[in-house]
Amino acid sequence: MADEKPQDGGGGPKDGGGGPKDGDGIRTFPFPVDLSLLGVGMQVGPMGAGRTWHAHAPLHRVHRIDFHVVMLFTGGPVRHMIDFAEYEATAGELLWIRPGQVHRFSPDSEYRGTVLTMQPGFLPRATVEATGLYRYDLPPVLRPDEARLAGLTAALEQLRREYEDATTLPLSLHTAVLRHTLSAFLLRLAHLAVSSAQEARRGRADTPGDTTFTLFRDAVERGFATNHSVSAYADALGYSRRTLVRAVRAATGQTPKGFIDRRVVLEAKRLLAHTDMPIGRVGAAVGFPDAANFSKFFHQHTDQTPAAFRAELR
Repeated sequence: MADEKPQDGGGGPKDGGGGPKDGDGIRTFPFPVDLSLLGVGMQVGPMGAGRTWHAHAPLHRVHRIDFHVVMLFTGGPVRHMIDFAEYEATAGELLWIRPGQVHRFSPDSEYRGTVLTMQPGFLPRATVEATGLYRYDLPPVLRPDEARLAGLTAALEQLRREYEDATTLPLSLHTAVLRHTLSAFLLRLAHLAVSSAQEARRGRADTPGDTTFTLFRDAVERGFATNHSVSAYADALGYSRRTLVRAVRAATGQTPKGFIDRRVVLEAKRLLAHTDMPIGRVGAAVGFPDAANFSKFFHQHTDQTPAAFRAELR
């Protein structure tokens, strides 16, 4: 990377070859523990011009990260691509990018504000669940009202002060304080994210069925490449199909089948856009051993053939 300060998006690896690649050819950057103060599993600091993840991987190229990034903007507007959707954020708004999401910084936007990065595993499991760290169904752009923005800004500033105070406490206590302070900020952020999703669904609130949805979402993330059957997921999770339908509709406004198909299409787009895999192999990678069936499925959901989608991006 260009320097050893917190970066736009929290920094990048120090490998000389431009970062590792997944099997699909998209660079994935790990959390740079060695660049975090005292080696703790988080970073927080200012965004600014001239910063980059890595000298060999400009931010405007599509890539993945395997950690969380939260950006609170003090300027804008900023345009940012996440999983093939363009989002715009401006001063007083936040952008939350979760591990594994394909994203790209805009070379025409000036990123100003504070960036927080978190390594998976830094927080205990109970906190991860309470804060919805892996709620990929929640919106990435968050627009708090004045009161919520004040609370988030104060919590993030407190976290920054604790992070930079590397001498007052022993490392074990310093890390414990950071975890508690980070949890307080994330609880505020998670409440805003859930509230935003509920408002977008016109008042359809998450219910106790949200636990059912969480299990379903995680199962789909593990199995979408080979399992597209709603009934199979319901059976594996021990729910009736009707219960699963209610839970997924309450959490996302979609049917379970629609949720699965959307995830399959997203992965297919990633592979078509950023690898040279033959279209038949792309289809096989997302559960369609027959290339014709894959092309038909992809066209139904995108109004494009896989070949046309790939050609449009190149």
